[in-house]
This record gives sequence, structure tokens and C-alpha cells, in this order.
Amino acid sequence: MLALLGSMLILFIVGPLVRLLFMASPSGLGSALADPELQASIALTVMCATAATAIAAALGVPLAYLLARARFPGRRLLLGIVDLPVVIPHPVAGIALLLFLGRHSAVGGALASLGLEFVSHVPGIVAGMLFVSAPILVSGAREAFVTVDPKLERVARSLGDSAWGCFRRVTLPLAGRGILAGGILAWARSVSEFGSIVILTYNPKVASILIFDRFTAYGLPAAVPAAVLLLMVALAVFALVRLVEPREHR
Repeated sequence: MLALLGSMLILFIVGPLVRLLFMASPSGLGSALADPELQASIALTVMCATAATAIAAALGVPLAYLLARARFPGRRLLLGIVDLPVVIPHPVAGIALLLFLGRHSAVGGALASLGLEFVSHVPGIVAGMLFVSAPILVSGAREAFVTVDPKLERVARSLGDSAWGCFRRVTLPLAGRGILAGGILAWARSVSEFGSIVILTYNPKVASILIFDRFTAYGLPAAVPAAVLLLMVALAVFALVRLVEPREHR
């Protein structure tokens, strides 16, 4: 009975994906690959997702190490704040980002005066991706740091290594695979983001918005080839995560 119930859920997950993969013809995929608009959209998506992941890593890995090692008042609250974007509906996140980064807000106005525009500009896409993907990277990095025995760090410090040297030569290499897996998942989440970006920056179009745009304008046949290409990217990322994931997690 347990296997039957579990199989029903697996079928519900796999069935639509398999149906989508077999829906597109080779000629349709070839035409989609040769479509300049789709090429530009995918290139924009990859560039923005990479930028969002890099920012999330630069800011999130130190935070993940702090959450994994330190015990301080408000730590549980901080953990909840980091995970907050996961439970917020993404259109709501888009509206919140629009109010926070728009030209008429204090923060958005100050950044706009420096030449950094978010609404209907590429930085807005990066901001939307960063908001939804950063918790994934922080969570993955924190779990990776937890698996590193603190005794190894103390031994390195007792042998004369500095705090930064200990982190760079001992902690980071041991936690590296877990951090990399979290980064890849965060990148994939950025690529798939739609709800916040469509409100903050509809144009220029990332791949998910272009697929939705073609579906509403031309129907299912026009959207399927692009959707299959994006699904192939997601499956490739899934396979890559399984390769780099630490052995104990597997």
C-alpha cells in the first residue's frame, strides 16, 4: 500500500514531464533553437541567473557559516528570515520588490540617482532571481558547514593558522561540494523564476516569460518547443547536482 501511494505521486511528477518531452518534434526543437528571440531570451536568463547566484554566494556563504557555527540571540529568527522568501507567493515578492526598488522609493530612488535602475531593466531580473534563490544557497551552504567537524578547525588554529586561513584551507574545501550543489540548485531556481520577474521586469523577457507570452499570444504549439528546451536545461542541472552532491547526502 505504501509503495502504491508513493508510486501515484511519482507518476504525477514524472508523467507531465515525459508528456512534454515527447510533445515537441525534432523539427520544432530545431526551429526553436534557431529562433533569435529565444536565443536572446535564454542568453539573458543564463546571464542573470549566474549574476544572482554569484551575489547569493558572496553574501550567503559567510552568513551560512555564521549560522552553522555561532550561537547568538536571535539566531532562530535569522534562520526564519532567510527562509521567508520560500513561503511568500512570488507575485507578492514581485510587488514587494517593486515597492522597495522602484524609483519612487527611498532605496530605489537613491540607486536610480547612481544610475542603477531595476524596474524594466536587467538588474530587476537579477533582483527577482536573487530574492527567490538565495535561501536555497544559504541553506545548502549551512548544511555543508555543519558536516565539517569543528575539531579540524581548532586543530588548524592551534597549529598557528589564522581564522581566514583556516576557513580557506580547511573548512571551505571540506564543505565545497555541498556549497557547489546548493549553488547549482540556486542557479536552476533563478532560471525557472517567473512570478516576481513578470511584475518587476516584464521586458526584456527571460525564457520563462517568453514561454508564457507565446502561450497566451499563439497557443500551446508555439510554447511547447521553448518549454522543452527549458525543461532540458532543468534536467541537465538535476543531473549535475547529483554528480557534485556530497556522498553522504546521496
